[in-house]
Amino acid sequence: MKVLLGVGGSDHSRRALKETIERVQETGDDLTVAIFSSEEVEATLTDVESDVRAVLEDANVEATVRRITSHPGGELVQLADEEGFDRLVIGGGTRSPLGKIQLGSIAEFVVLNAETPVTLIR
Repeated sequence: MKVLLGVGGSDHSRRALKETIERVQETGDDLTVAIFSSEEVEATLTDVESDVRAVLEDANVEATVRRITSHPGGELVQLADEEGFDRLVIGGGTRSPLGKIQLGSIAEFVVLNAETPVTLIR
């Protein structure tokens, strides 16, 4: 399976990275990590990339790391659709006091617009 993971430096993204790496270790999926800067996190794109590469190295997992510099949601959806990914993975989402899921703007855009199946890791 060809998997695209979007990572923006948030705690949700970091959790998605770790869970996706665990799956890749079990299944041998082909992983591409698309990194981006998020308004919700103070980390720079270079910080996010360094963190992702360190986690991948610690887990001994090979993956392609790509930078997204424009609208993260739109570019993730376009990349997934145009390059034939089987799954798009993104972290995000919390529960409201009433139990409804609340998505950040990037996760919401991806979930609503991707033709590729999306896995949301909370």
